Amino acid sequence: MSLPLILITNDDGFEASGLAALVDAAKNFGEVVVITPDGSRSGMGHAITMHIPLRIQLYKTENGIEYYRTNGTSVDCVKLGQRVVLRNRKIDLLLSGINHGSNSSVSIIYSGTMAAAIEASFEGTPAIGFSLLDYSHKADFSAAVVFAKQIIQKVLQNGLPKHICLNVNIPKLPLNEIKGIKITRQTLGYWYEDLEEHIDPFGGKYYWLAGHLENLEKEATDTCEWALQNGYVAVTPVHFDMTSHQTIDKLKYLEYD
Repeated sequence: MSLPLILITNDDGFEASGLAALVDAAKNFGEVVVITPDGSRSGMGHAITMHIPLRIQLYKTENGIEYYRTNGTSVDCVKLGQRVVLRNRKIDLLLSGINHGSNSSVSIIYSGTMAAAIEASFEGTPAIGFSLLDYSHKADFSAAVVFAKQIIQKVLQNGLPKHICLNVNIPKLPLNEIKGIKITRQTLGYWYEDLEEHIDPFGGKYYWLAGHLENLEKEATDTCEWALQNGYVAVTPVHFDMTSHQTIDKLKYLEYD
């Protein structure tokens, strides 16, 4: 019986410590192949490369794992993995991350980490995006690895519904302070943003994006934000159908033949 084929990517680039942590979590569960951007692609969402050539390079083989890097985005990594590197072999599990920073609530829209997982789900590949609520390059991923192993094992054993991926967010806490795992829904919220104005050495203006997440349902106890704020790993099932199904009947007044 062949081992599960696991493709790993991220949006923080090939040198990210979160990537090494995810490889460590997954390496004993199957045949692992790693394809990542050659630098940070954070915040690029579901961007794809169309107007310049895509390039991919095998830059090392370590402990039987092949590592590739590309000038493309996280979504490009999935496409290159499926079509070029693995030549349409069946991928049993796509893993993305472990991201440096949260991808809870509306951040999923901006996230390259989750875009890769969603891209894989288009064709029915089970996929999980992992994020740790620590933006530091020196973040401690030890607790995240423990929970990633648990979730990877259970998903390989039980599968996921077709076209569904998981958004896993892990609190910035020591392992012994994390209470467990909660299955949650996406928190209704938005990024309150401020474009900070600065002056460059030549007197020209430039802007730096800053802001914070506005949680619009702070009292709800079934959301990803509640779980994270209360010491749980938040696991949110995600699909790419963005239709507001409950609104269809309300808009019938726009129809005519």
